Amino acid sequence: MQTSIDQTKWYDRIWAAFIFFTRLPFWRLHEPPKACYATVVEHWPLTGWLTGGAMGATIYFASVLLPPAVAVLLAIIVRLLITGALHEDGLADFFDGFGGGGNNRSRILEIMKDSRIGTYGVLGLIFYELLLVATLMSIPPYYAAVMVVAGDTFSKMVTSQLILMMPYARREAESKAKTVYRKFGAWAGVSLALQGLPPMLFFIWMMRLDWQVMIFIPALVFYLLYLLIWRRLQGYTGDCCGAVCLLVELSVYLVVSAINIEL
Repeated sequence: MQTSIDQTKWYDRIWAAFIFFTRLPFWRLHEPPKACYATVVEHWPLTGWLTGGAMGATIYFASVLLPPAVAVLLAIIVRLLITGALHEDGLADFFDGFGGGGNNRSRILEIMKDSRIGTYGVLGLIFYELLLVATLMSIPPYYAAVMVVAGDTFSKMVTSQLILMMPYARREAESKAKTVYRKFGAWAGVSLALQGLPPMLFFIWMMRLDWQVMIFIPALVFYLLYLLIWRRLQGYTGDCCGAVCLLVELSVYLVVSAINIEL
């Protein structure tokens, strides 16, 4: 008998999120019911504490012995190893699909599902990674270490709203992960805020930043990406979620870099 979502335990849902969004062998310790994977987005920012924390720790400790550029590159490698480049794969597919598919919905979805990477995907990843390295190097390592935790968790909290704002663009059987995220309720929304906001609020306080700018710009980037996705697809995919997450996160770092230059 298949377990329903309502019958699953809260800790199984959290465990499923870490299994789904990382490549660490959590599944060897415990395998939650399959139904839990429909709720993984509700605990997405929580996984950001792991990925962002590992990245931040690498930046901070590696910068003690190595040049800042090397420390930042090592931190990016650490995150890629933890996530298996899950979101970067989505970003590449997003650039390929929206770059090469025009306004043809079926063509965009077809390109995004293709395992091969195209010109738009390659160029998109190159410029994304270059901007990521440049922005993380623009502030001292201690602040950069805190910033990546804030940016990681906050961007995942914001991107999770895609699930509420539009339907899934494909049928469940056509999903790469064979999972369609469920639309979550008010309590899950509160939980997402508790997972994603504290690191950002602490970073804003630590850096004495304008909280309105720090919240508004990434939210604006998210909204513009939402409009693009809605216009072209009338629905989201897992690749869209991964791409939006990385681009919203990058917008956080770009804003901090701009403010840091002004200071």
